[in-house]
Amino acid sequence: MSKVKDLDECYRVAEELILCAGKIIEDSIDTKKTVKSKGIDWDLVTEYDRKIEDKLIKQLSVRFPSHKFIGEETAAKEGCLPQLTNDPTWIIDPIDGTTNFVHHFPHTCISVALLINKKAEIGIIYNPLMRQFFSARRHCGSFLNGKPIKTSDVKDVSQALVAMEPWIAKDPQYLASVYSRMHALIQGTHGIRSLGTAALTLCYVAMGAVEAYHIESIDAWDVAAGKLIIEEAGGAVIDTAGGELDIMQPRVIAACNQQIAQQLVDLFKRADSEMLNKYLN
Repeated sequence: MSKVKDLDECYRVAEELILCAGKIIEDSIDTKKTVKSKGIDWDLVTEYDRKIEDKLIKQLSVRFPSHKFIGEETAAKEGCLPQLTNDPTWIIDPIDGTTNFVHHFPHTCISVALLINKKAEIGIIYNPLMRQFFSARRHCGSFLNGKPIKTSDVKDVSQALVAMEPWIAKDPQYLASVYSRMHALIQGTHGIRSLGTAALTLCYVAMGAVEAYHIESIDAWDVAAGKLIIEEAGGAVIDTAGGELDIMQPRVIAACNQQIAQQLVDLFKRADSEMLNKYLN
């Protein structure tokens, strides 16, 4: 079987399984959940996170027994992040936006990517509560519910709507940079938005609803599918410092185009420098 036919089958199976898994979120959004913290009070997990991940991995393993998996809940259970190899690897976030899910806030999604030779070939992000099915295949474009999507054509960051997650400042490691960069965005853009789900916000960059998104303190499963969806929609996803994104240690600037991405790199460098000077003086 050719690589294209192999990927066609991978996509077909993944789509079917993700749509079925979405029913678990739909049926449980209004129920009382067993909520635990993964050591920090804003990183929550429910029994449904584990249920969806276990179901996806089990069913994908049956169809593709030679494939590997990197899943959020599996990594948490094992206490370490698996190494990404060149083998076909599914990267899975069973519920991105778990805190939203716990609070019945309808921005929550399932995120699944298939990487081969460490490159994303398939990316799917599904918000079952709002019936938003985002998908991409490498070199084939990005889609929302089967219709092509493109990023915004804004070229000046002063005209941009930028998403960010201020709650990351709960982690002392990120407190100063979050506040300094958020202040810079407030002064230099049209506005800031925060959805509480990295995967879904990346999709909103891809569809042109926001021009850019910045987030650190996340993992591969938060960004693997969304990165492909943005790139296939015409956007760019880079490291905060301006280089290539390390998918296994992502520090993300996602933007509608390279111009906005670079302007944000420069904006954050200035903000960080000003913050450091204030601290030293």
